[in-house]
Amino acid sequence: MVEFIRGFRALHFSGPCVTVFGSARFPEGHPYYVRAHQVGEAVARLGFTVMTGGGPGIMEAANRGAKEAGGVSIGCNIQLPAEQEPNAYLDRYVTLEHFFVRKVLLFKYSYAFVILPGGFGTMDEFFEVLTLVQTGKIQDFPLIVMGKDYYAKLRELLDEMLKAGTINAADMKYLHFTDSVEDMSDYIAHTVQKFGVTPRPSRILGESGIRSTSMPEPKITPR
Repeated sequence: MVEFIRGFRALHFSGPCVTVFGSARFPEGHPYYVRAHQVGEAVARLGFTVMTGGGPGIMEAANRGAKEAGGVSIGCNIQLPAEQEPNAYLDRYVTLEHFFVRKVLLFKYSYAFVILPGGFGTMDEFFEVLTLVQTGKIQDFPLIVMGKDYYAKLRELLDEMLKAGTINAADMKYLHFTDSVEDMSDYIAHTVQKFGVTPRPSRILGESGIRSTSMPEPKITPR
């Protein structure tokens, strides 16, 4: 409960977000890092806050793209046995112990989700948000899967699940596969309008024209 309160207080004024999922293991200069940087920049230029898990790799690249484009960049960092430090491109972040709390926060403030190449953690986040959309627990926010070659076998598996009848043809409409950052940006801009959200590029500087600055993580002492 304390972690939820800390997270809600830290991220309450983040504004409409787009969450980017992906591996912590891709270094700067890797093609997937470069792609994530482009994604963060494009999302920021749409006027959305870029949210990630706050760590290195894909997460750092997306936050960095948003920050360098003048956008707002936030993260939900996680405590791990091999300590994961928040990346250097966050305007605001919260560090959490429990993965389930982290996922609630990543889902709560977002109107779209971009899934880049990743491992077990990315798959966990990807399929949980897909299940929430499929079952109507959250609205059918756009899910954009980037990395056609990387996820080719996954698409084959989904086709096999469809043939086996364990998912419906209608379920596949929730996923948009692309390798184009421009296509991703256009898809988000088009689909979020039905949720009453209009991308506002002016959010890059904020309504007052002043950029968001770093805020300290709030501290709450449980009673």
